[in-house]
Amino acid sequence: MPILPPDDDGAVPGYLRSLGLPGAIDLHVHFLPDRVLHKVWRYFDGAGSLLGVDWPITYRWAQPARLAHLRSLGVLRFPALVYPHKPGMARWLNDWALDFAAATPDCLPSATFFPEPDAVGYLTGALRRGAVVVKSHLQVGGYDPRDPLLDGVWALLAAHRIPVVCHCGRGPEEGAFTGVGPIAEVLARHPGLRLVVAHLGMPDYADFLDLAQQHEHVYLDTTMAFTDFTERIAPFPAELVPRLDALADRIVLGSDFPNIPYPYAHQLAVLHRLGLGPDWLRAVLHDNAAQLLADVAAA
Repeated sequence: MPILPPDDDGAVPGYLRSLGLPGAIDLHVHFLPDRVLHKVWRYFDGAGSLLGVDWPITYRWAQPARLAHLRSLGVLRFPALVYPHKPGMARWLNDWALDFAAATPDCLPSATFFPEPDAVGYLTGALRRGAVVVKSHLQVGGYDPRDPLLDGVWALLAAHRIPVVCHCGRGPEEGAFTGVGPIAEVLARHPGLRLVVAHLGMPDYADFLDLAQQHEHVYLDTTMAFTDFTERIAPFPAELVPRLDALADRIVLGSDFPNIPYPYAHQLAVLHRLGLGPDWLRAVLHDNAAQLLADVAAA
């Protein structure tokens, strides 16, 4: 019997089982302090003027309902990715994220940073508390990843094999230090860095696929890629799809839950419709992220 893509969220657990998976690992999920999350939602509420398309938040729910829904989908592990937009935020955001993970067994402990003198210190503390994923958002943070204040941060993360989910692409809004150039210079200095390029590097997909081919520890997450929404503003070129197959061991599932303008099932359905087959889907939806996390444990 052929495996069919899920047509709604209720079909997601059965879809994962049909692939022979125990569930999914989603490396791009956001849980934030309520006052911060509500500011993020207000940004997306106004995104229509920027993008030319509205961005309704599908899962604008209270935190317990969002957690319950992720679990009902069969998402086994996920981080609560936090990110600062100014100095002095990262330390308390890390405390919040690590406390949240401690109270939420299926949440991966995570942390973030900003270019500031105490970044290595508070990030070292977060790793001691068990952080296994780190978030870097160059667009929102507006910082240069080549800042000398971050040299020790990147070295620390590389040494501990910590995957860094980095929004370094130019979409949906270009930043001063987004695009492949600045982060490529970081990788040249720190080739052991486990970089997870958020959103497949949207809209510069080819450039970031090149980066992954040049660096064995560069991964790309699927967040929002291929969806009907994103195809309207930053379509993925059909001729690049075979390159996703060639990098089958370095594509990981990301969703941006809860801040997405469509059901979670749609992200899985569009990945299925790429036609790259069950082995590719198993790797992307579970196995590649599982291996990344195992590498952290072995460091």
